[in-house]
Amino acid sequence: MPSSRGTARLFLYGATIFLSAFLLFLIQPIFAKLILPWFGGSSAVWTTCLVFFQTALLAGYLYAHLLTRFRTARRQPWVHVALLAAALFLLPVMPGERWKPSGAGDPAWQILAMLAAVLGLPYFLLSATSPLLQKWLARDGWEPYRLFALSNVGALLALAAYPLLIEPRVSTRAQDLGWSWGFAVFAVLCSAAAWLGSPLSGVSIEDVWLESRASSVRWLLLAAAGSMMLVSTTNQLTQNVAAVPFLWILPLAVYLLSFIICFESPRWYKRGFFLRLLAVALGSLAYALYDIQVSEAIPVAIPLFTIGLFITCMFCHGELSRLKPGAAQLTSFYLMIALGGALGAIFTGLVAPRIFAGIYEFPLSLCFVAVLALWLNWEGGWAQRLLWVAVAIAMAVALVEEARGYHQDAILMTRNFYGSLRVVESIRGGGTTRTLYHGTVQHGAQYLDPAKRAEPTTYFGPDSGAGLALRFCCQGPKRVGIIGLGAGTLAAYGQPGDSFRFYEINPQVIELAKSHFTFLSDSKARVSIALGDARLSLERETAPLYDVFIADAFSGDAIPVHLLTKEAFRLYLRHLKPSGILAIHVSNQYLDLAPVVAQLAWSEGLFARIVRSPKDDRHLYAQADWVVMTTGAEFFTRPEISGVAAMIEERPGVRLWTDDYNNLLQVLRF
Repeated sequence: MPSSRGTARLFLYGATIFLSAFLLFLIQPIFAKLILPWFGGSSAVWTTCLVFFQTALLAGYLYAHLLTRFRTARRQPWVHVALLAAALFLLPVMPGERWKPSGAGDPAWQILAMLAAVLGLPYFLLSATSPLLQKWLARDGWEPYRLFALSNVGALLALAAYPLLIEPRVSTRAQDLGWSWGFAVFAVLCSAAAWLGSPLSGVSIEDVWLESRASSVRWLLLAAAGSMMLVSTTNQLTQNVAAVPFLWILPLAVYLLSFIICFESPRWYKRGFFLRLLAVALGSLAYALYDIQVSEAIPVAIPLFTIGLFITCMFCHGELSRLKPGAAQLTSFYLMIALGGALGAIFTGLVAPRIFAGIYEFPLSLCFVAVLALWLNWEGGWAQRLLWVAVAIAMAVALVEEARGYHQDAILMTRNFYGSLRVVESIRGGGTTRTLYHGTVQHGAQYLDPAKRAEPTTYFGPDSGAGLALRFCCQGPKRVGIIGLGAGTLAAYGQPGDSFRFYEINPQVIELAKSHFTFLSDSKARVSIALGDARLSLERETAPLYDVFIADAFSGDAIPVHLLTKEAFRLYLRHLKPSGILAIHVSNQYLDLAPVVAQLAWSEGLFARIVRSPKDDRHLYAQADWVVMTTGAEFFTRPEISGVAAMIEERPGVRLWTDDYNNLLQVLRF
């Protein structure tokens, strides 16, 4: 039976590990949300943050391993407490104005550099806490692995608390300051644990470096597979819905839950049962990729991909738990888990966008999991071998079909931080057309026939909200500001004397709009383009006011949440003439955004109407919903407008969206 001193020590260690994990995962959505608007609200912001978090976790585990391996027990507390003291001087972990992007450089490297400089040391020490303290306990004969489960419980509680309790009630800056105070409390607890409970005596367990190369490879690959599934599933959800904390946290919470279940007790991972579930899950996820109606239907896609992630992670982490070593290899085991997690995140978040023109990470992750299951079940007999050979082949076919479908009719494919772009030539609307796709969503189309190529198409037809605003806004030359370039279609409305200024964050979109479409070069207006996030560009500009301001900045089918907030609207109005027109594109199959935009308009004293234009394949018109807003009602009384502009009904329970608060669940169409 443990002594009272031993019980107190165990409690101190447990509290320190729990708090470190809570803070470790709480700062992830806080920091990502702070910098999200600086990089256009791209889903790749969170993916890049995940790469840093996994890599910093690896650095923390490596530090814990080296500290316990090469420093005497008496020196270990000195080193750790000194680093904790240094980290306190970096608080609060708030990125300054100097980190805002200027428009040049790779955003991924900018984000990684910012995270390393602002958050690096505190996050590194939080990452090292769990393996370090567990190693100290193990040296005195305690069972350490349940503390690993406890750390994951702390992480899971942080992820649950953020969207439910913290984000809706606390401003982002206050969240950051509160976290910094929490880190100071952690530093005190961790210092006490280091001095009062460090292994100055007791059973000495020499950490043995990996005794089996095969074991180390299994640990590495299983951890990498789980990490790849986490990042690729998050990408799959956020690129076609929105880059918001809820959709960041949900996959991460599922990932952690599988760790908790598998490492709390071996009784939860029933290998035969989960292997059967894994085969079904892989097949279901592969079919969802094949059928776009499934993968893009939010009410179906979110639960399907979340459940699929849980099952694949239960396999990866259940196998890790089954293969875990004794206490002698504790930090080595954790180090290989962290290394695998970092490699999986780096491949999916940094390498894949640079070597693949399309978004193939998800089907590639499915293939990797299937091949891994085949390898680990090879000794299970011919039935198991045949099953997993068949599953692996099916996943390979799914990957090939995904790539083949993506390349169909494409004359150019390219990809960068902001997503995957394709230019496709096909016969539509009675002629040969060229269409720009971001992911699976078209962002502009043009006839190649010189007689028809000046016609505005897709969401921007003459009877669309944007078309009506540009046609009837004012007499004489007009100044127009447009967020989102696409193929440059709206430039077709330009007349002599007009000035059209586009705000576009993706340099590849600008390049394609100039090289593969002629809307910009054919326009009669004077056209200019500002490269960079629209909000940052507008904050810096003092140009003459606009007669019409249009926001159409969808990334794939994901909504740009940071462009639909109170702060964003006030910025738009600052650049709009008092008699000007503001038009926001809100077309979305699964999100009812019109009430959100209308509420923002009403809060600023604007009149708001929704203009719905029908689909017309003969002219390449897509069905489009636009919210059009003015300071007076006169524009909506015009005969060309009054018949198509409708009142917008309030949606119960929807709060005013701000940079600190937004809730997609409240506007989801079921």
